[in-house]
This record gives sequence, structure tokens and C-alpha cells, in this order.
Amino acid sequence: MPDYLAKLAREAAVLPAILNTPMGKVIVNLKLTNYSDLILRRLKLAKGKPRAVEVEALVDTGATRLHLKPSVIKKLGLARTDTVRSQTTNGDAIRYKYEPVELELMERRETFDVIEVPENVPNLLGQVPLEVLDFVVDAKGQKLIPNPAHGGEQMTEEY
Repeated sequence: MPDYLAKLAREAAVLPAILNTPMGKVIVNLKLTNYSDLILRRLKLAKGKPRAVEVEALVDTGATRLHLKPSVIKKLGLARTDTVRSQTTNGDAIRYKYEPVELELMERRETFDVIEVPENVPNLLGQVPLEVLDFVVDAKGQKLIPNPAHGGEQMTEEY
């Protein structure tokens, strides 16, 4: 067998493994807490624990905000506050905006409004939360990491 055919056969043998690898897909676990519940508890106007859930989310640098499924929004008891126009792969869509949640990820916390996505779409962690929490995607390691430009510490940029 000529060398070029042998090389082609070897490459074809590994092709199925390459095609089945989820390239660039980064999934994280988020702890989400109803922010209104936190405020009411701090003001001693509510007794029980704030409503909270832990969910998986796809890190999507093409998405702008924190996008959650209706089932997650319902568990958190979030109230609808507005609508927003959203560009999707299927064209423009009107999405519901909900009151904020406190998002905790890798010991960093911040408050974000929530945009609803259809139930068949994964929860999405978009670019704004990534920037505010100061995380970047390590594409090679397929994980989220603290921004190395800031020495691993959360930092806000003002320029």
C-alpha cells in the first residue's frame, strides 16, 4: 500500500473519535438565589430560607446575559418585569425578562437579571456575567477559569 494511502487509512480510523468529541463545550454549575428573597430576609421582613437552586449552564460567549429555562425561573419564584428583543439562530425573538438572581460560581457572586429561554434550550451563561465575574473560557482545557490577566483575582476594569 502506498504511504499516502496508509496515512489516509490511519487518519480515517481516528475520525469517529474526533467527531464525537464535544469541542469547546463548557458546562458549569451555578447556584442561583432569588434576590428579592435575600433582601426581604436581610430586612427581617421574611423568615424562611430564600428560594435557591443549583443548575447546570452552558457557557455561551455568543449569548449576552444569564438565560434560564422556565422551570428554573418557576422554582426560584421570579416575577416577570419586562420583555426584550433577542437575536437567536432562528431569527429575532421576544423574550421575557425577570427580576434578578444572585448567581454564585466558583466562590464569586453577583446579581443579574434573568432572560427566559425555551425549556428545550440549555440554561446559558453569557458574556456579561462572565465579564462581571471575571472569568474566561479555557478552550483547550474546555473549562472556565479566573481571568489570568488579573492574577486569578476578580477585578473590574474601568477604562
